[in-house]
Amino acid sequence: MLMPKRVKFRKTHRGRMKGRAKGGAFLAFGKYGLQALEPVWINSNQIEAARITLSRFTKKGGKIWIRIFPDKPVTKKPAETRMGKGKGDPQFWVAVVKPGRIMFEMEGISETDAKKALTLASNKLPIHTKIVVRTDN
Repeated sequence: MLMPKRVKFRKTHRGRMKGRAKGGAFLAFGKYGLQALEPVWINSNQIEAARITLSRFTKKGGKIWIRIFPDKPVTKKPAETRMGKGKGDPQFWVAVVKPGRIMFEMEGISETDAKKALTLASNKLPIHTKIVVRTDN
């Protein structure tokens, strides 16, 4: 499961997810990519499920890049706990994904196989996505 080795602060504010992605909105490594169309928190389990789907479908052929990393801790208080007494303990890690962000990239396989693999991977994610293809040669 993806998570940072260490962080400066254990607990963070929730923040807001308005606006489009500032960086990572263009294909940088591969020929095919999976682009987010809405803002969402994607947790490490969902990223791992999509990664496994991509690698199984391609049968370890081609190359896969994961362009998002879960570096934001999400805290939860125990069930049936009274209010107050501080913020809860970190439970899991999420990646903040904004519209336009490229989440996964691939190359080294045919376009039809890449589109099928990225479609299967997008089914594992709680977000509407779009498959993008590099046009330059």
